[in-house]
Amino acid sequence: MRMRSLIAATALFAALSIGGPVAHAAGDPIHLEKQDWSFSGLFGTFDRASVQRGLQVYREVCASCHSLDYISFRNLADIGYSEAEVKAIAAQYDVVDGPNDEGEMFTRPGTPADRFVAPFANDNAARASNGGALPPDLSLIVEARAGFEDYIYGLLTGYGEAPEGETVAEGMSYNKVFPGFQIAMAQPLYEDGVTYADGTKASVDQMARDVTAFLTWASEPNLEERKRTGVAVILFLIVASGLFYASKRKIWADVH
Repeated sequence: MRMRSLIAATALFAALSIGGPVAHAAGDPIHLEKQDWSFSGLFGTFDRASVQRGLQVYREVCASCHSLDYISFRNLADIGYSEAEVKAIAAQYDVVDGPNDEGEMFTRPGTPADRFVAPFANDNAARASNGGALPPDLSLIVEARAGFEDYIYGLLTGYGEAPEGETVAEGMSYNKVFPGFQIAMAQPLYEDGVTYADGTKASVDQMARDVTAFLTWASEPNLEERKRTGVAVILFLIVASGLFYASKRKIWADVH
């Protein structure tokens, strides 16, 4: 759950200056551009179509390296999928289960109650397949990075050629918003890298926005409910304050 208290938000704004320079390990500033997100603000909500496209990008591009350990298939109902669609998506995965009566582990088609299947059996296998680097789980990645969704979007769109005089180590890629500017993850998004089911043009910008929206939802699937609760509490306090004030005026009306 996203815990952006007023103190934390103020500290982050002051220390990280989102939309301005952000300090990184090398000491130089990186710049995150503030993006316009449908889920931002007190009344913001998730764009279901964008989040669903983001799921497609995750499954077709990111899932080969990155896990999504804390999301169950049944959670996809929250972003607009029907019960039948959730079952169909889950059934596309092979889930290790068991032991059976013979004491053996076995695989079966996934069910809505299962969580997304990790691409590697363990961390060592993940490192061995990625040149020693451990791809992070993406369930809470938006919450775990300074800059939140703006950082994830900036990272995905921040690949390019290194400036003149900048040396990029072997096996690394230049990224203008990654701390140190060199990242072990190769550029994941390319023009028309996926074919969107709804016909949307799959530009790098569009895919980055969609998968960022999906990962924001994954990091805090109850964001909309939290905002509704917050608005209800504020309205209650406003009404209660009015009643208390009116009662005070009535009770003390004859006291001079």
